[in-house]
Parts: sequence; structure tokens; C-alpha cells
Amino acid sequence: METLLPFEKIEKTVLIKRDTKTGANYGKRPEDRTISELIESGIIIVDKPAGPTSHQVSAYVQKILGINKSGHSGTLDPNVTGVLPVALGTGTKIVQALLPAGKEYIMLMHVHKEIDTNVLTETIRSFIGKIKQLPPIKSAVKRQWRYRKIYYIDIIENNGQDVLMRVGCQAGTYMRKLCTDIGVKLKTGAHMAELRRSKAGPFQEKDAVTLHNLTDGFQIYKEEGNERLLKKMILPLETGVGHLFKIWVTDSTVNTLCNGANLNAPGIAKIETGIQADELVAVMTLKDELICIGMSQMHSNEMKNAQKGLAVITSKVFMNPGIYPKMQRKE
Repeated sequence: METLLPFEKIEKTVLIKRDTKTGANYGKRPEDRTISELIESGIIIVDKPAGPTSHQVSAYVQKILGINKSGHSGTLDPNVTGVLPVALGTGTKIVQALLPAGKEYIMLMHVHKEIDTNVLTETIRSFIGKIKQLPPIKSAVKRQWRYRKIYYIDIIENNGQDVLMRVGCQAGTYMRKLCTDIGVKLKTGAHMAELRRSKAGPFQEKDAVTLHNLTDGFQIYKEEGNERLLKKMILPLETGVGHLFKIWVTDSTVNTLCNGANLNAPGIAKIETGIQADELVAVMTLKDELICIGMSQMHSNEMKNAQKGLAVITSKVFMNPGIYPKMQRKE
């Protein structure tokens, strides 16, 4: 069974609107940032241990790095482990883009009575698609019925009453409630025994680092000046929009967007295929720096061919003004 989140299935190509170059005197490619710059606005994918809350893990990261601000994306219950993106410093604004991204979990479900294997398998897989959930009594959202999508359920191992499975789902899907609902449909009862998050949007387990390793990497950097380990652990802010469609703009357009302006079609240099209207997109410099995110107002081909018109309504700006030159001429 295919185990890919929706954005992972999309094959993207780039449409060139304007064949233009970026100047060498301003901006910086994300891979060229210093450790200090990464600590000011990067992302660490923490392999959350069982025990602390997500908020406590975020606070531990602050303490390790000696910073005053961090924010996590996608709360995990204290006993749940796995992928927890923690944004640093000014990078905490990226959480808005990560929260609605799809998630994947490895879940152990215990069925309360023995049941035929085929019936169990069929029942579990019947939950693939749109499901209706009532959030648990103890939850961070208003308790009302809502629809969520299960993208895939891959049964890894079925050992009698214990079923290990990989579940890809829409953000905001409650895994504990999914197990309970499966148990109701089976008429046996079931509960979630263990849970680990293996993907959060563009981030996977292979990207995750333990708090212990982060501590070691930071100590080596401070004591020896060796940044090799730490630079592998702190990812550029741009990795947080890996699941979004991208639009690149000309150098002369960047500063205007940094001041909160919307993006008009003439400022676009190139666009990824597949963008639809009213979709969250990332707007980038030609050095692949994240400028802002916003809602598209045109589809990809319209953006490529349009000589005027509103292309993206800016919702969150990440780049500071003054890094790129002010526009000298009207685009």
C-alpha cells in the first residue's frame, strides 16, 4: 500500500516567467547561513521522548541553546513520542505554515476481544477516506463533530489482539479516538496502546534529533568551535515550507514584500506547477530564501502569463526589509 501524504505525491516542475538573475551583493542562500543565524531563525526537529509535554520540550530547547523564544508545531500528548518541529527565535512564525500539514503515526492498537483477521483488516481499512470525529473531552479544540481525512492505513503487524499500523492523516485527527471508533465498529472495543509520530508535514524521523544529542552538539560548538554536528541539527527556516508550492520573485520585488505588500504578477520570476487559486503558497527569493507565505489568487499558468493582477495575498512575512534593494522602477 502506498504510504505517502498528499503533498508527497505531487510531481512539480518549474515554469519560467522571467529569465532573470539574482545579485551577489544581497541576501544569502539558506545553506550558507552561520550557526548564529540558524539559531536566530531555524528549525530543530526534536525526537520527543515520552514524559514531557510538547511545551516543555520547546522550553528545553530554549535552555540548551540559551535563547528566549521558541515554538512547537503540532502538540503531542506527554506519553507520545516522535517528530516534533521546534522553531527558534523569529522563526516561530513558521508554525502557522506547519500546523495544517499532514501527519503520519505509527500506532499500536489493542482490540479487547479476539476477532477474525479478515474482519479486523477490512474494518480498519474502512476508515481510509473522510471520517467524522468528536474530539476527546480533554482536548485543545471546541468539542463538536468535525470531518477529517485518513490518507492511508498500513497494517504493519497483526498479532492477535494487538495491531501495529502506520496511519497518514489530516492535521487535527485524533489517533486515540480513531482506535476507539474502530473498536465500536468491530463491536469488541479497542484502545490506543502506544503512539509515535513519524512525519509532520515535510519532516520525517530521519530528520529528528534527541535533546541529548542537541546538548552534545551545542557543547562541542561552544567549547571547540566545531559547528559540524550542530549545523546538521538546526535546519534553515525554509525547510518548514517544504510541503507548500513555491513562487520565486525578482530581486527588485523582494523589499516591497518584506514590508507586507501583496505580490502582483509582474514581480514573479518563476512558479511551480500545480498551484490553484486560494491555496497557501511560499514566496521565495531567487536565492531560495523564504520571504513570506500567503494565499494564491491565480493558478500557476495564470501567474506565468499574466502581465498584471494580484497573484498572492501576503499573510505572514519572514524576511526583514532592507536586505534587498528598494525597487528602482515600477514592475
